[in-house]
Amino acid sequence: MLPDTSSLWPQTRAQNRRQFLCEAGGGLGAIALNWLMAQDSAAAEQKLSTNPLAARKPHFSPKAKQVIFLFMVGGPSQIDLFDPKPALEKYAGKPLPESTGRPKSQFTDGQSPLLPSTRKFKRQGKSGLWLSDLMPHLANCVDDICYLNSCWCTNTIHAPAMYELHTGRTLMGYPSLGSWVTYGLGSVSDNLPAYCVLTQPEGVLEGGAPCWGSGFLPALYQGTVFRKGSTPILNLRPPNTIGEEQHKQTFDFVKKLNERHPDAQDSELAARIASYELAFRMQQHAPEAVDLNRESAKTKEMYGLNRKETADFGTRLLLTRRLIERGVRFVQVYSGGGPLVTQWDAHDDLNSNHENMCARVDQPIAALLTDLKQRDLLKDTLVVWCSEFGRTPNTQGGRGRDHNPLGYTMWFAGGGVKGGQAIGETDEFGLKAVKDRISVNDFHATLLHLLGLDHEKLTFRHNSRDERLTDVAGEVVQKVFE
Repeated sequence: MLPDTSSLWPQTRAQNRRQFLCEAGGGLGAIALNWLMAQDSAAAEQKLSTNPLAARKPHFSPKAKQVIFLFMVGGPSQIDLFDPKPALEKYAGKPLPESTGRPKSQFTDGQSPLLPSTRKFKRQGKSGLWLSDLMPHLANCVDDICYLNSCWCTNTIHAPAMYELHTGRTLMGYPSLGSWVTYGLGSVSDNLPAYCVLTQPEGVLEGGAPCWGSGFLPALYQGTVFRKGSTPILNLRPPNTIGEEQHKQTFDFVKKLNERHPDAQDSELAARIASYELAFRMQQHAPEAVDLNRESAKTKEMYGLNRKETADFGTRLLLTRRLIERGVRFVQVYSGGGPLVTQWDAHDDLNSNHENMCARVDQPIAALLTDLKQRDLLKDTLVVWCSEFGRTPNTQGGRGRDHNPLGYTMWFAGGGVKGGQAIGETDEFGLKAVKDRISVNDFHATLLHLLGLDHEKLTFRHNSRDERLTDVAGEVVQKVFE
């Protein structure tokens, strides 16, 4: 006889068809409710993300949150600033050995005699990094600096090389580095542009506006140019005939009309609305941000505002620090532009040129690094010193040097960078990068990595292709932060 197992199973009552459909329908209702709630959540999330400048999370934990990009227009000489080459003394007046090759530059064919540096080099700081007498103030900051002594690029002509360093390509029409960073991370500040550009009053660099343009990215991600004087941003102040209250009422009315537009969620329209709203907020907050009268006399003196040589660049770097303090993501500052005498392009007389240009920037750059460190901003701010290329070890005209894209120095400081080190080497003449070579793609990949961005994942769909700053190359230079 089989055992009675009826007590092991739950007792169910018989159901007719009406009861079954009623209970089943209740379950379907719960499923429908869950779907509707999910749709509402997605709609809310989409509404929150319509501001294309809203801050976005990086791909991974960043070492830096913002960037100060110092660009030296024209090509400073690595041989006379950071990378001493005693062999040039030994072979002075002789051509490059056949073993090194005879690379052509823009104006020389590699046959001209080698030119030793006349600068005095000394190991500075606890780290003992080499630095010439052209940068006496920067000597106090070398322990926070990481030299990239083995950089190289692909072009000997200024404008294409500038485009390569700024956009990753030698042609116009591609987004600048600052635009990629702003696109990837958005803006921290609600009241100032995420990407600001401070050019030299004498004129812009040869590459011009494409060096801070947004290319095929939405125009909202291009750099905002700040100019010298009491009104650094053009057309910011409303006309005197319009009162503040009337101006606010007009803005609020336009905002309501924009929100009622059936395509208000469209990305291009959202970008335009966001730009107008930012411009309105800037009218309220930008005047305070650019008011250097709020700085102490001691700070102004530290940046060199009391000296003719340093007043301009010091003013722009002090303004840069104020912008960084207020949440600006990327500030691009130029030394050089306009007449050749105000650029680092030392074809005729390198000593005269570099003495002039270094006198303009040395004290302000050292002041910026010191000031950021004192305010506990350097750990989150990546400071970059760079140019389109370096200079040749062989002479041009007896006292100058030609363009050299094969091996030169750029440097990083702050922002999680391991200071007091020199990465890579050039050959004994300072001509070619030979150890730990760093391409422009590598340089960009490393900079993005410090900001928590994977250069292979930061992409934008353009002409059916997922474009990126580093195109199809680039390796992160791990030694920068290890």
